[in-house]
Amino acid sequence: MPAENEHGNTPEGEEPVNGQETPGAGETADSANGGAAGEEASASAPAAGADGDALSQAEQILNNADVPAQPSASGSPEAAELRNDLLRLQAEYVNYRKRVERDRDVARGMAVIGVLNSLMPVLDDIDAARQHGDLAEGPFAAIATKLENSLKTYGLSRIDETGVEFDPNIHEALIQQQSADVTFDTVTQILRAGYKSGDRVLRAAQVIVSVPEQ
Repeated sequence: MPAENEHGNTPEGEEPVNGQETPGAGETADSANGGAAGEEASASAPAAGADGDALSQAEQILNNADVPAQPSASGSPEAAELRNDLLRLQAEYVNYRKRVERDRDVARGMAVIGVLNSLMPVLDDIDAARQHGDLAEGPFAAIATKLENSLKTYGLSRIDETGVEFDPNIHEALIQQQSADVTFDTVTQILRAGYKSGDRVLRAAQVIVSVPEQ
């Protein structure tokens, strides 16, 4: 066995005991870095799992809960109370889930309506250009048609019929004139088209109305 000097080091020229090598500074640093990386990965794992869908997790827990149809006669009052609490919790969750889905649908519909309202001035310009013959043909005519067809997929429809009965819900009368040719208030001319999305009127049509003679 080699002798060690007063500082505890093996003298030069002698090999370490049992053939073991003293780890170098680089190996020690790598070991420390590896341990730190492992600790960071372990700490980040729960955080990643916490990013799941809380609603889906709650739904799974409630669906997996075993609730007897009727409490046993020998059951304790505490068990019956817990059963009632679980049933109430399940009902509250179902109502909450429906409310969340309804709110999402409303928000989605409001976003679509906002986009449609912002495009109405563009549609008015397209109508004016078409009436003046500027969109009879050519690439701009094709672009205008594609835009109008694309908006129809979101439920947008025009209010531009003539010869129909005046409806204050969808028509705005700018001019009223008497006529012997009508027996009820009739829309005879569209000054500016109106629009609606589904059953919701986005903008009433500005019209000229003919009324029966007095």
